[in-house]
Amino acid sequence: MRQYLELVQHVLDHGETKKDRTGTGTISVFGYQMRFDLREGFPIVTTKKILFPAVVWELLWFLRGSTNIQDDLTQHTPIWNAWANNQGELGPVYGYQWRKWDKFTWDDQARQYRKEHIDQIRQALAMIETDPDSRRIIISAWNVADLYRMALPPCHAFFQFGVVKGRLDCQLYQRSADIALGVPFNISSYALLLAMFAQECGLTPGFFIHTLGDAHIYLNHIEGLKTQLNRVPKKLPSLLLPSKPVLEMRFADIELVDYQYADFIKFPIAV
Repeated sequence: MRQYLELVQHVLDHGETKKDRTGTGTISVFGYQMRFDLREGFPIVTTKKILFPAVVWELLWFLRGSTNIQDDLTQHTPIWNAWANNQGELGPVYGYQWRKWDKFTWDDQARQYRKEHIDQIRQALAMIETDPDSRRIIISAWNVADLYRMALPPCHAFFQFGVVKGRLDCQLYQRSADIALGVPFNISSYALLLAMFAQECGLTPGFFIHTLGDAHIYLNHIEGLKTQLNRVPKKLPSLLLPSKPVLEMRFADIELVDYQYADFIKFPIAV
């Protein structure tokens, strides 16, 4: 994961001090891109331990369309606990937008608008298979009309798939990127999603391109990241997936093989 360490070093070298919503303070750069080839191994940070099971639980939680941390149909990562209300609800965050984007259709007979939903995940999978040359295979979580109802506006705002010569690529635009905590998680999550989509569509998972808007390091994360910079990246692990549709994947279906990592580094979360 040389690319991740290069990002850390770039922000430490060129970042500018900024205030932030949490009051913690950051150094940040605006605009950065990383590129990971899944054919070279599964992209997961090895200079500290990443809780891959939490990555899997969160992604499956999104894919179910869930927005409540108390949803008893699936587990979730406790990262979201800090933003949930007393009922465990987060509002129409990622899962809702991915699977149930609001659509209003005029009903002539009833003389009123009828609320329907767009399943962006199913729509994207269908487009990859039926119109692979399309430049419109996009899934967005940034629904301007719903931002005020979300506990936290989406950081990883939208992503696009591209198909070329039997390979499936995915590019993510992340408006706000917490380099110590969020970015390592996001890299593995979207690489996993890319692999799952490729599996269902009979394609080879290729490049995950991670485009960052505000790429920042919280001031209380600097020392931990400097520790990582002094560590040598290890060989990337392999990902094993069964031959199952994306929306039928379960936690037990997803296996990361030979993940080697350095010691865990605890970073405080800024809420």
